[in-house]
Amino acid sequence: MGLTDDFDEDDRPQLDPSTLALLQEFYTERDERQKQFEDLKAKAEDEFDSSKPLSMDLFAESWQDSQFWYKDETATILAEQLLDGVTEDSKIAVVSAPSVYIQLRNLLNDRERYPIRPKLMLLEFDERFAVFKDDFTFYDYKQPTKLDPSLKGSFDRIICDPPFLNEDCQSKAALTIRWLAKTWEAPLRLIQCTGERMESLAHKLYGKAGMRTTTFLPEHSKGLSNEFRCYANFECDAWKFQS
Repeated sequence: MGLTDDFDEDDRPQLDPSTLALLQEFYTERDERQKQFEDLKAKAEDEFDSSKPLSMDLFAESWQDSQFWYKDETATILAEQLLDGVTEDSKIAVVSAPSVYIQLRNLLNDRERYPIRPKLMLLEFDERFAVFKDDFTFYDYKQPTKLDPSLKGSFDRIICDPPFLNEDCQSKAALTIRWLAKTWEAPLRLIQCTGERMESLAHKLYGKAGMRTTTFLPEHSKGLSNEFRCYANFECDAWKFQS
């Protein structure tokens, strides 16, 4: 007699209905996001309809890659500070902060508010963002200056959110920022969002650029256990230097 002869259908492991429903919901949402992303990719192969707002919902977070997207409100505030006072010559580098890049594009759709469109460049490890074509450059913090030479010394507005809260990642990201920056003094607008425990290192790495801890507290769409802070070398309506 084979083993299967004694195996009854009722003996098969089964999920309870509520768990099964949650699993089905997860797969349905995943498939919908994938379809939206494929549609976005197909449209990018021709040309984006820049009049339609973009959403980070198209790009699911990967905790394994330390991806934690900002809330739209946070990303918008950061993007507004990068756009404040832009000129025809302005170039904005967004390093490992794709949610800010998305809001930059959305804000620039308002031609009345932002008649000048500065050059944007997203430096990012996640190659899904290559759908943004000329605005995308693959970036691995482990190789901080392995980038297109044309980017060197080109940017007067930079935001960076290093993916990991350790000295190695933060220091290499700082090398990238220094390499990208047109100058290390005014009129450079420099923002870094990272963990509170990186404060002393941030001041050390960017002190000569005038970076200080600000009163603005970035928030993430799905929450984050680490206390996060915004560091910058300028004050604005959205924040002041922390006393």
